[in-house]
Amino acid sequence: MKVLVTGATGLVGSEIVNLCKQNNISINYLTTRKDKIVSQTDYNGFYWNPEKNEIDENCFKGITTIINLAGSSISQRWTRSNKKKILNSRVKSLRTLLGALSKVGDHSIKTIVSASAIGIYPNSLSQYYREDVEEVDDSFLGEVVSVWEKEVDAFEKLNIKTAKIRIGLVMSNKGGALPEMAKPVKYYIGAAMGSGNQWQSWIHLHDLGRLFLHVISNDLTGIYNAVAPNPVTNVKLTKEIARVLERPLFLPNIPRTVMRLVLGEMSYLLFASQRVSSKKIQDSGFDFIYPNICRALENIYLDKGAPTTIDALYRNEFIS
Repeated sequence: MKVLVTGATGLVGSEIVNLCKQNNISINYLTTRKDKIVSQTDYNGFYWNPEKNEIDENCFKGITTIINLAGSSISQRWTRSNKKKILNSRVKSLRTLLGALSKVGDHSIKTIVSASAIGIYPNSLSQYYREDVEEVDDSFLGEVVSVWEKEVDAFEKLNIKTAKIRIGLVMSNKGGALPEMAKPVKYYIGAAMGSGNQWQSWIHLHDLGRLFLHVISNDLTGIYNAVAPNPVTNVKLTKEIARVLERPLFLPNIPRTVMRLVLGEMSYLLFASQRVSSKKIQDSGFDFIYPNICRALENIYLDKGAPTTIDALYRNEFIS
């Protein structure tokens, strides 16, 4: 097996690359920075610039699967220019790949596995979302994910199978949302957002990396939710962060209007409620190392239940 990874140096990409290396999966990766190109045994970089539709077509040689993680962070103020950047970064990346593959002709690529997001599901305190839901959230994030997934579907015209991984809130102290959520708790000013009843479907970074490898090693196609089996409310998540950090929570919940003033439209991310099911990926044979938020946070902040020894149990699952 040989994979081509876009977004390889990001939070999720770095985890996937490390797991590929551990499991003897050869990697090509694309980068917009020429100083990040390295050539090592089973790990080689290639230049691309989706803004200009430029790509080194040598990146496709010997590749069987593309893992697409490219896209500007959604966690930035949703100004008109940033919205355009967020959407275009996803669309142009996929179109650059598709256009290059159309010109290459013969290739060995069978599947593209692309990141997506649970933000496509409508905001709801009561619904429990599985992958077959067709409704789309009427927010900017819902629009982005809907367009993103349609661009992935275009690869089927080249007889390349597709898989879309709808990612929840990624739990890691290396980046993403968790450090920002933990920061006010560390400084004794932590509090739940709004009512605190909004559902937050999350996944430990290590489980997310393993899930991507599970999908590619088992040739899975279609849509899969990348969330742990036990979603939590915002107030529960806030309390668990405070518990592992040994900090009290004594401030009242933060009103939505306050966060709207601070973050603008992007504050929607803090209050949207998506209770999402992991049943489909579990039915495919995937087991979560961190099914509960308490265990996940203890691993991240207290180094409890580290996955190093557990990985060996799954090693054979990834080798192809």
